[in-house]
Amino acid sequence: MDYVGLGKTGLKVSRLCLGTMTYGTPAWRPWVLDEATSRPFIKRALEHGINFFDTANMYSLGVSEEVVGRALRDMSRRDQVVIATKVYYPVDADQGQGLSRRQIMRAVDESLRRLGTDYIDLYQIHRFDEGVPIEETCEALHDVVKAGKARHIGASSMAAYQFVKMVYTQRLHGWTEFATMQNHYNLVYREEERDTIPFCIEEGIGVIPWSPLARGFLAGNRKRGEKSASLRDQHDTWGHTLYYTDPDYDVVDRVVEVAARKGVLPIQVALAWILGKPGVTAPIVSATKLEQLDQLVAGMTVTLSPEDVAALEAPYVPHTVIGII
Repeated sequence: MDYVGLGKTGLKVSRLCLGTMTYGTPAWRPWVLDEATSRPFIKRALEHGINFFDTANMYSLGVSEEVVGRALRDMSRRDQVVIATKVYYPVDADQGQGLSRRQIMRAVDESLRRLGTDYIDLYQIHRFDEGVPIEETCEALHDVVKAGKARHIGASSMAAYQFVKMVYTQRLHGWTEFATMQNHYNLVYREEERDTIPFCIEEGIGVIPWSPLARGFLAGNRKRGEKSASLRDQHDTWGHTLYYTDPDYDVVDRVVEVAARKGVLPIQVALAWILGKPGVTAPIVSATKLEQLDQLVAGMTVTLSPEDVAALEAPYVPHTVIGII
C-alpha cells in the first residue's frame, strides 16, 4: 500500500479509503451489513494497509459511526488510523439538518461519542447549506479544530463557486481551511474535471472521490435496461438517477474491452484510471464481499498506457450536473 499526504496537511493516508456507508444496520437500508458482518471488512482493510476510513453521522442514522469506531478500537491503535466523518444531514427526528453553528457543535460531539474517540482526523461538511451564512459555518468549523475535536476539515459535493467562496472566506479571516474535497467522480461522470477539481489542484486541496466505481456499475455486469441481481442495486433508487444512460453503458463497454485486453477485471481498470488522474488523493471504495476488497487492492498495481486512457475516455459525453444534492 502506498501512502500520500492528505492535501497540504502533514497527514499521511493510504491511496485507498474504505467507505463505510455499507456497514451499520440493515434497518436503515436493506443492503447495509450489520456489525458482525461488517467487522471482517474493516479487519481485511487494515491487513491490506488501508489506514483511511470514511463514514458520516447519517449513515445508518449513527450506527455506522458506532460500528466503525468499535472495530477500529478493537483492531488498531488510534494513531494508526485516519477517521473521517461528516455533518449536514439529520440523524434523528429531533435533529434538523444543515451547517449552522448549533448543528455543527452538537453533531461533532455526538460523532465523537459514537466513534468512541477524542478527535476526528477529517471532519467534513456533507453538502453546502444555502440557508446559513458561510461565515457562520466556517467559523464554527474553525472552532471545532481549535477545540481539538477535529484535526482537519473537508467539504463534499458542491458547485465550484460555492467551494471557492468558502475557502476564500476561511482565508480572509485566518480560519482553518478545507484540506479535502469529497466529490462525485468516476469514468461515467467526469463533470468534476471542469468544476471543483481544477481549483483543488491549484490550491493543493486533496480530492477523495466518492463512487469511483459508479456504485459497482463499472464492474461491467449490468445489462442495458436491466437491474443487477445485487440487493443494493435492487433497492438503490437514487443510484439509478446517477447512471445507466446509453452513453454510460458505452463507457462501461470500453472498460470491459480494455480489461479483457489486459487480462484484469473491469473494476481494476476503472480504479487504475481514477488513481492516475491529477489531484486525486484517495478514492473512497466499498465492498460487500471480501474478494471485492482484495481485487481492488490488487488493482492498484494495474497500469494504463496513454492509449488505454484515451480509449477509456473517448466514449464519454457531457452530463447534467448530478450528485451535489
